Amino acid sequence: MTDLARRKQQLLDRLADLEERLHEIEDELDSHQSKDWEELATEREDDEVLEQMGVSGQAEIRQIKAALARIEAGEYGLCTKCDEAISEERLDLLPFTPFCRRCAV
Repeated sequence: MTDLARRKQQLLDRLADLEERLHEIEDELDSHQSKDWEELATEREDDEVLEQMGVSGQAEIRQIKAALARIEAGEYGLCTKCDEAISEERLDLLPFTPFCRRCAV
C-alpha cells in the first residue's frame, strides 16, 4: 500500500470512528429525561461535556474531509499557506493538517 493510500485509509478510519462517536453522543443527549431535580442537574452538567465533545468531533470531521479533498485534488501533503511539503513526522501526528510546522505557528 502506498503512503498516500495508507494516509487516506487512516483518515477514512478516523472519520468513521468520529461519526460513530457523534451518533452515540446524540443518542445519549436524547436519552436524558430524569424527573428528579438533582439527577436532572447532573445530567445537564454531563450534557455540556458531551456537547463540547460533539463540537470538537465535528471540527475534526471537517478537517478530515478537507484532507480527503486535498488527496483527491493531488494537493495532500503540501502546506496550504506556503505550498511547501509537510513533513512525514507532522503528518504522522496530524494526518489532516493543512499546514507545515512553520506556517502552523
